[in-house]
Amino acid sequence: MKLTVVGCGDAFGSGGRLQTCFHVEAGGSRFLIDCGATALIGLQRLSLDPNGIDTIFISHLHGDHFAGLIWWLLHAHHVSRRATPLTVAGPRGVAERFDMAAEALFPGATKMAPRYELKFVELEAGTKVSFGPIGVVPLTVSHPSGAPSFALRLSVGSKTLGFSGDTEWVETLTQCADGADLFVCECYGYEKAVPYHMTWRTIEGNIQRLRANRILLTHMSNEMLANLVSVNHPKVLIAEDGLSLQI
Repeated sequence: MKLTVVGCGDAFGSGGRLQTCFHVEAGGSRFLIDCGATALIGLQRLSLDPNGIDTIFISHLHGDHFAGLIWWLLHAHHVSRRATPLTVAGPRGVAERFDMAAEALFPGATKMAPRYELKFVELEAGTKVSFGPIGVVPLTVSHPSGAPSFALRLSVGSKTLGFSGDTEWVETLTQCADGADLFVCECYGYEKAVPYHMTWRTIEGNIQRLRANRILLTHMSNEMLANLVSVNHPKVLIAEDGLSLQI
């Protein structure tokens, strides 16, 4: 399993980082975890072919995590001429939110005759679903987005990848991280509490309970970025746009 950080920034582009998007290659499949508004920019910078991606998993329906789907639709139709099926798996209402956003930004976008099959699948908390070789279990977290917000626990073969999504501390994070080869964890702040997000101090205080082999901090604000020198733990890594990890 290979994970590439396409974007690890917050909603505001702190530190010049692109919005949340992770590219994963495993089991002969390529998939994305979240698709922030800047996803296509990041994929092109890294020479990652959007047409090679067969599944996109969406943790929650905020624009910095799913709005890249709108540009993806237009790119697939007008530029890449995609012909292979694409599945988007996300919370309840993901298809309706996509249609609303696409029509608001590009009226008529959803009326284009598709060249490929675009399928939306709604995930339910605690229910494992398989997409080819990929298994995913969504877990409820605390981050209001007008729809359920999830952490995602993904497995391919013997490898497991956990992703916190955006959330304040909730006990389901320990389940998501338990035994994972890598746990990608949002860390918006350093010590200043922000509603429905985590800080390094919170993660540090619970790190023994996050029983993943490695933890990758992401979605960091300017406050967190300014304090990275103070983050010292042998299993903690810091995300950077373009970083690739073998899992």
